[in-house]
Amino acid sequence: MRVELVTTLKRQATKILADLHSSKEPVLITEHGQPSAYLVDVDDYEFMQQRMEILEAVARGEQAINNGNVYSNEEAKEKMNKWLK
Repeated sequence: MRVELVTTLKRQATKILADLHSSKEPVLITEHGQPSAYLVDVDDYEFMQQRMEILEAVARGEQAINNGNVYSNEEAKEKMNKWLK
């Protein structure tokens, strides 16, 4: 992963963004020697967001199972049929 100072980003934003788009490698921006932000390609960011939504849905499903909030196959079919009409 590439690391850049925030001052370098300010001075060379166009070049850093061009490199980011061509390499698809995230850039860690630091301020005062500490990590501050990541720059990532738009397509990569959107892909990560979609993945996160899927993982969150799976986690909600697992929590529902753990809480006993489940439906039988027949109950699920009835609910789905109402939505699909």
